[in-house]
Amino acid sequence: MSLDDWQETGDIDDFLARAGDFLCARPALHNTPLTDIEKLRSHGAKVHGGHATVFGRLESGGEIRAIFYRAPSGRLTVTPLSVAQAESLAGHLAGLGHHLSGVVADHGTAIAFAEAWQPHTGAATVPFWRAHLYRLGTLTAPEPLPPGRGRSVGEGERENVVRWCREFCVDTAESVSLAAVDAGAWAETRFADKEFTFWETPAGVPVSMAGSTPKVGGMVRVDPVYTPARFRGLGYAGAVTVEVSRAALAAGATDVVLFADPANPTSNSLYQRIGYVNVADFTGYRFSTTAPDEDRA
Repeated sequence: MSLDDWQETGDIDDFLARAGDFLCARPALHNTPLTDIEKLRSHGAKVHGGHATVFGRLESGGEIRAIFYRAPSGRLTVTPLSVAQAESLAGHLAGLGHHLSGVVADHGTAIAFAEAWQPHTGAATVPFWRAHLYRLGTLTAPEPLPPGRGRSVGEGERENVVRWCREFCVDTAESVSLAAVDAGAWAETRFADKEFTFWETPAGVPVSMAGSTPKVGGMVRVDPVYTPARFRGLGYAGAVTVEVSRAALAAGATDVVLFADPANPTSNSLYQRIGYVNVADFTGYRFSTTAPDEDRA
């Protein structure tokens, strides 16, 4: 099978039957495809307003070498590729007339694909997201922890979660999720299927929050971590991140991961102090001749 022989399907069950083991073999690196595709499998096309997602795979010697999926928004998510594989995928998608609004992948793959896509379309590439991917090594709680405790957020407290997720979106410029929250469409946000944990003071006042994805392929992603400005600098973010990480391990997760903004040295330093290790860098490019991209999942 040649590099040009990418196989596509709209059947998520068929795709997972063929590519599921490949994704689960590297759960940390593949954390976004694992969570995105599981959400689609669980909730169906209504995740994207009823529109279909296209899935693709590259096989060689009877083994999956890479996968991609194209959301209805046009955003392409792809697992690590060589330069030659990125060029072959760009040619394949362009040849089929696929519209792409952007690409999200590990840094090297994102660059290679963006450079390969430009000659086919003339689209300029504009970076819109950069992140360090961290995987938990040995969890090490800060000493001393701030006064208080971590606890799961109950259904009756969704108003607080929604408000803090909105503030998080404002801080991180996540325009699509912000618009959905403001429209009252919580179920359409990337936060809706996550479990949340509060760190609260001894008086029972929530002061920091961390979310976590459902476990899939043995992997849990911590996201988002948010502390309102008035409570920052007091150790609450570290405490709630330790709490949610410990809960993921207790639930049987083999890989606990999170993304951090490279431009935020405080959060990067914090995550490393409590045991997270940088394993890869990720980048998102927007193709400027097309519609704006959606937020990451």
